[in-house]
Amino acid sequence: MVEPEVRTERLLLRGWRETDRAPFAALNADPAVVEHLAGPIDRAASDAFADRIAAHWATHGWGLWAVEVPNVAPFIGYVGLWPLPLALNPPVEIGWRLAAAHWGHGYATEAARACLAVAFDSLNLSRLHSITVPQNRRSIAVMERIGMTRVPDGDFDHPRVDPATHPHLVRHVLYRLTREAWLAARRPSTTRPAS
Repeated sequence: MVEPEVRTERLLLRGWRETDRAPFAALNADPAVVEHLAGPIDRAASDAFADRIAAHWATHGWGLWAVEVPNVAPFIGYVGLWPLPLALNPPVEIGWRLAAAHWGHGYATEAARACLAVAFDSLNLSRLHSITVPQNRRSIAVMERIGMTRVPDGDFDHPRVDPATHPHLVRHVLYRLTREAWLAARRPSTTRPAS
């Protein structure tokens, strides 16, 4: 399976290359990047994650794209769709992980918006979810900028987080965006401003 490329104004979402593995390992080892995850991972674990990403694309035809900023950086991280270990319909998350040097430029938001179009237009998903810990204000801001809203009574304890090891990472918030809400936000307004 060759991952379809998606271009935005400033970004290229593309398939993964062997040359992405070293910068991917570097960002996965950066304490700032993984602050709200279970901590840094080593090169072997990072490569294993890249292998799972490739296998998911091959099996399902969707997944996490490598993100490139043409003429700026050949690889800054990933943005895309990934299965969630939760009883949701469908159990698909939109997520992102970018190198800290590329934070603050709106890249995650820009790439995520492109992923929404793939999810809702091409894959015909009915809704997407996104999760994080409540203290991850950066990711929550991206979720809200792309139109997601927090699910009332949706907070949950993540089933894959060990409370003995990472008690501050157990509780998660759940955000959602439906296809209908996404389509409605794209329609031009029919109301006219008051004269």
